[in-house]
Amino acid sequence: MRKDYIFTSESVSEGHPDKVSDRISDMVVDHFIAKDPYARVACETLTTTNKVVLAGEVRGPVDQDKEEIIQKVRDCIQDIGYEQEGFHWKNVDVEYYLHGQSADIAMGVDSSSNKDEGAGDQGIMFGYACTETPELMPAPIYYSHKILELMAVGRKDGTLKGLEPDSKSQVTLEYKDGKPYKVKSVVISTQHAEGLSPADVKLIVTPALKQSIPAELLIDLNDEEYYVNPTGNFVIGGPDGDTGLTGRKIIVDTYGGAAPHGGGAFSGKDPTKVDRSAAYAARYLAKNIVAAGLSSQCTIQLSYAIGVAKPLSIYVNTQGTNNIDEAKIEAAIPEIMNLTPRGIREKLQLNTPIYQATAAYGHFGRSHDIQTGAFSWEALDLVSDFKSLA
Repeated sequence: MRKDYIFTSESVSEGHPDKVSDRISDMVVDHFIAKDPYARVACETLTTTNKVVLAGEVRGPVDQDKEEIIQKVRDCIQDIGYEQEGFHWKNVDVEYYLHGQSADIAMGVDSSSNKDEGAGDQGIMFGYACTETPELMPAPIYYSHKILELMAVGRKDGTLKGLEPDSKSQVTLEYKDGKPYKVKSVVISTQHAEGLSPADVKLIVTPALKQSIPAELLIDLNDEEYYVNPTGNFVIGGPDGDTGLTGRKIIVDTYGGAAPHGGGAFSGKDPTKVDRSAAYAARYLAKNIVAAGLSSQCTIQLSYAIGVAKPLSIYVNTQGTNNIDEAKIEAAIPEIMNLTPRGIREKLQLNTPIYQATAAYGHFGRSHDIQTGAFSWEALDLVSDFKSLA
């Protein structure tokens, strides 16, 4: 393993066009799961100038709930903060193309008297954890998320005036001896009110930067490597400036490129889709392995076949940081957690309307909300099980 290197990750805000689409798709998932915990949903959303297009397959009251869902689309856009000429929650045209789920898919996924519930699709999923931050996340993506999250809070409560919803961040870190050493550069691009210069915007967003990253990592960051709106102007933004699609920010959603990604998006999918639920399970396992002290890094891969309940493979890679044999960890995982789709859903309580909260600022490294059940995969309740392996 290289010990000295430079690595970069980026994030995008809740107002980025792709994230607006993710939020709306996850709202649709929450809507149907709130009515039926076992609803099936696969929703895709397109956003562009004053238009939202919903399409996908649902097992639920898809026709009866049309107007209710369209109103919830407007509520999402209003909550994000879009009241602009080119994209306004009140005026946006919502086209609705949700329809019933394919009977062929349902047949393969549903449980029956002689088979358990199968995976909703084939594919590979990855989970990752490391000791770079207290949240056991890679530092560059975690800090990139935090900058934008604090900017959004300040925009909404009025403490950071002049900011609009669409924004992006990028953090480049220098590592020494495998640990974050200092920030090499930061890029923040944010939509803003007419008349503000890049220098004005820089003054507005700098408090969010300083609150997001430990001061000792920022000490050598010079002004030449701190870029804010480097194109000069960012007034037209959001879906009016760039079309958004569900599932187009999968690296932002996970580990910022610090770990592999199986390729499947999360948003808009109910938890029978292992693209989502098994990725959550893999993070849950990796985080508990690292928290148990078995390694300081851990990557887990799971694979599934559509209609088949048990994973086809379990792979553990600790990048040489392990103090226990990786094959032993692999063998223990199915004893510690049932990794069938049903087992994952029940262990992580995924049949609840918790998904809108995941649509921006990453699906991982968040706080487990015990009250709502959101981000249950961030819990550390398997630490004692993994410690027993040592």
